[in-house]
Amino acid sequence: MPYGDVLDATGAPDKLINQGRCGRYHDQARLDFADGRAGISIFQSEAAHLPLRLEMMERHPEGSQAFIPMSADPFLVVVADDAGGTPANPKAFRTQPGQAINLLCGTWHGVLTPLSEPGLFAVIDRIGAGPNLQEHWFEQDYLIED
Repeated sequence: MPYGDVLDATGAPDKLINQGRCGRYHDQARLDFADGRAGISIFQSEAAHLPLRLEMMERHPEGSQAFIPMSADPFLVVVADDAGGTPANPKAFRTQPGQAINLLCGTWHGVLTPLSEPGLFAVIDRIGAGPNLQEHWFEQDYLIED
């Protein structure tokens, strides 16, 4: 995928581990960081409801960002192309239950958007000095419908 990776446990695992009781779906995300290190944080976000107004997008030029829900609930993902430093052509999709996502370094994306409570996520991203957030507010909102 050009924007990142969808992480899931569908199909046969790459191998069985832990005395044959655990399937390993190996190397699901391309973590990339300009500098710094990978860290794991916990995010708790309010649930959103569709239709939803997409007012802004953000990106992290120094590192990838993986969102791993701590429940089996689907959530909304919005990504966009880069057009000379601004997001263009936003695309939205709903994850399948149990899926996670990894957004590559510099990918324009919407804010974390769980569609149900508890909105609890483990997030793996860059921990380091210096700015790693760029925001773009649209002159005209996009409407994301169900």
